[in-house]
Amino acid sequence: MMLRQPGIPPEAIPIMGMLTGIVSMVLIAFVVIRVAQSQVGQAIARRISGRSGAGDEELRNEVLDLREHVANLEHRLAENEERIDFTERLLAQRVGPERIEAKVPHAPG
Repeated sequence: MMLRQPGIPPEAIPIMGMLTGIVSMVLIAFVVIRVAQSQVGQAIARRISGRSGAGDEELRNEVLDLREHVANLEHRLAENEERIDFTERLLAQRVGPERIEAKVPHAPG
């Protein structure tokens, strides 16, 4: 024995299910089209096709410039480390008290 709700004909239930499916599909298609037309969709399309935009080339050049700048700074840092090591070796060769006594005048006495 089937239970039926009063007031809803049995033919309406499949029609409502189809309408819900159609409305859902239209909404999903609308969202997909809007995303595809947006900048995000265009970026995804460029990435898939293997093309890069002008912005990508600018970023690549900027990264290369920054890498060159970092390499330059590393070179300068290495030179400064060598100079500090050399200075420390020179200072370590001198005897501390002799230098101080040579500069301090003796009081007459």
